[in-house]
Amino acid sequence: MRSGFADLPLHWGAAPHWFFDRMVKLGRAITEIIVTDYGVDELLRRVSDPVWFQSLGCVLGFDWHSSGITTTVCGALKEGIKGYERNLGLYICGGKGKASHKTPEEIRRFSDLLGLDGEQLVKASRMSAKVDSAGLQDGFQIYHHVFFGTAKGKWAVVQQGMNTKTGWARRYHWLSMGLRDFVVEPHSGIACDHKTKPLNMVAIEANDSRNAVVELARERPETTTKELKFIRSLKLPGHHPIFPADISLRYLDKVLVKTYENPPDDFKELLLTPGVGPKTIRALALIGDVTHGAKPSFRDPVTYSFALGGKDGYPYPVNRTEYDRAISVLERGIKEAKLGRQEKLRALRRLERYYQE
Repeated sequence: MRSGFADLPLHWGAAPHWFFDRMVKLGRAITEIIVTDYGVDELLRRVSDPVWFQSLGCVLGFDWHSSGITTTVCGALKEGIKGYERNLGLYICGGKGKASHKTPEEIRRFSDLLGLDGEQLVKASRMSAKVDSAGLQDGFQIYHHVFFGTAKGKWAVVQQGMNTKTGWARRYHWLSMGLRDFVVEPHSGIACDHKTKPLNMVAIEANDSRNAVVELARERPETTTKELKFIRSLKLPGHHPIFPADISLRYLDKVLVKTYENPPDDFKELLLTPGVGPKTIRALALIGDVTHGAKPSFRDPVTYSFALGGKDGYPYPVNRTEYDRAISVLERGIKEAKLGRQEKLRALRRLERYYQE
């Protein structure tokens, strides 16, 4: 299920090496403690919680509200568990920009290593990305995609899109446990301050529109594009968020040839068709509205940095000595716990009390 998302202001730049190296070490220690104490499934649940993820980023000392918290925390966790995947029963794939395109390849590699159905996991990764880019068109272009997988085949996704016009980024969280359908209300809870008017093709009330879009994708291309030419001459109401003028008929015709030759079985398969993106879905949704009266939905689903400080100096600059001390305490506790001294690890759960003393 889509377990939620968070809106963050777009910040540019990179974390300095001295800081990122510490994030890697502390992130690895926290990950190992959670997996050891509560199990790898619990780690997935926490990662899929936008509030917990934000809190983790703050504990690791990153800018408390920056968009960079997503890419940097995911990068630190991926680097931190490298080489420990078998022991933890956890692997992390993907990343920002070009790294995100390597996600399928990395999923297949870990699947072979762990005896999992790699193609099904790759499909889950692609579906979550397609839903947040084409199924729900809220103005944010996906540029970061990270897939957290377990040795038992469960998974979570953390991905982020940007809107350079508004200066905001949006982080989307997914969790395989409880997932019923990728394209019917895949989210369970969402909190956000910025209301928009998206095209929401994964809303429950958009079922007729999804079916109409699939039927149109199976039609002869010239039949569908002819309808769009007629629609382009209409004056649409000002509140309608779909703009026919933005749609290239030549490109749409090219895509529809693919869907006509290989008709999709359902909306999920249509989303996974190469070349089918936001503009194609918008065009078909618009045609479906006019020709079949199948209304798409425009309902928006949007309804601890004090631990070690923040990279940007808020609420105070990162204290390197305290940061290193925290890493040392956690790593020592993990080693002792492996030797059977569980009482030490239990004491570390009250780390804030430890520092207060």
